[in-house]
Amino acid sequence: MTSYDMLLLRFGEITIKGKNRSRFEKAAISHVKSLLLPFPAAKVIREYGRIYVVLNGEPWDVVSESLKQVFGITSISPVRMIPSRLEDIVNAAKTFIQSMPSDKPTTFKVSARRVWKQFPYGSQEMNRLVGGPILQACSHLKVDVHHPDLDLRVEIREQVTYLYSEVIPAAGGFPLGTNGKAMLLLSGGIDSPVAGWSAMRRGLEIECIHFHSYPFTSKKAEEKVIELAGVLSRFAGQIKLHLVPFTDIQTSLAGTGQDNLIITLMRRAMLRIASSLAERNGALALVTGDSLGQVASQTLPSMNVIGRATELPLLRPLVMSDKNEIIHLAKKIGTYDLSILPYEDCCTLFVPKSPTTNPNLRIIEKIEAGLSDLAGQIETAVRDTESLIIRPNEKLERTSAEDEVIQENWF
Repeated sequence: MTSYDMLLLRFGEITIKGKNRSRFEKAAISHVKSLLLPFPAAKVIREYGRIYVVLNGEPWDVVSESLKQVFGITSISPVRMIPSRLEDIVNAAKTFIQSMPSDKPTTFKVSARRVWKQFPYGSQEMNRLVGGPILQACSHLKVDVHHPDLDLRVEIREQVTYLYSEVIPAAGGFPLGTNGKAMLLLSGGIDSPVAGWSAMRRGLEIECIHFHSYPFTSKKAEEKVIELAGVLSRFAGQIKLHLVPFTDIQTSLAGTGQDNLIITLMRRAMLRIASSLAERNGALALVTGDSLGQVASQTLPSMNVIGRATELPLLRPLVMSDKNEIIHLAKKIGTYDLSILPYEDCCTLFVPKSPTTNPNLRIIEKIEAGLSDLAGQIETAVRDTESLIIRPNEKLERTSAEDEVIQENWF
């Protein structure tokens, strides 16, 4: 394997952010530094439009795999650093090409860039001076300046020259937290973790809310959701997960006898609880894994009636995605195998044979008005919510919602 000295990280959409660009870059650098904690020798250098991570002996492939998760970074290139002398550059370029794996490229070009203008050879001349010896040393190669298999970049600076060719795709989007905070309704299914990842990719900090119904749901179901939040924490450094007791509310709704409407009623209650938790935690929106038409509660009439239970913006990143697209993303981010584990969550309980796909808002509100204790039960559920701080590979920190209020008042 080729050894490298540094990683070059490129920004994406944040380059068009004008006066806000510095803030976005600082957020991305903060995320990079948090993911570099297991690699103490690595050092971060910031330049306009780029981040460099000097490895100082850390394994480039392991570090780059971790940094691929940084939102706002579109690509990563492992870089060789060599003295800015022609002989050193040519020799390093030949060694670089010769160290390519067995599936070697058959065409190449050299793209030299003279950043240090006092260097005695211009960019076009360097393309020839570096490319000629490579052709002599590697008889299997041909030059293709339009569509080469390998584009060898030579970036000449005063102190050192950067040599690189590989471009590793990264997460892209906006740096974490630069577009505010939202609450993700996290079930144990395939869709909601993908929605959470998609929201984070667009610059949202997320906190997760999970509804459980003991004794109808098991501890295994809770452990599954904690693990899913743990996967998401790899992209964020840490995730707060709120575990909401939903048994009493779900039992009351089941007692109305409105079996075909229970999913609509249940989801409206969830949104009210989520809205209250959002207010407590400074979140400005709710995120769900809804995909239009996928199930009865995700038809347009159902989403309309359910969404009226909250005044907060309701973000649905997957609303126009089909199931295969969602599954593909779930596999990519590492949540799919957890999501398909057969542990029921509260959303799979009390599911009627024929749930309505076209609920009537007036009827729904009348049923809710007839539940005299629904508002009190929602307040109790919020009060009894337990919150966990989840970090990758670390022990959980658990607090209750009541503890959080006390801590806020204390400070």
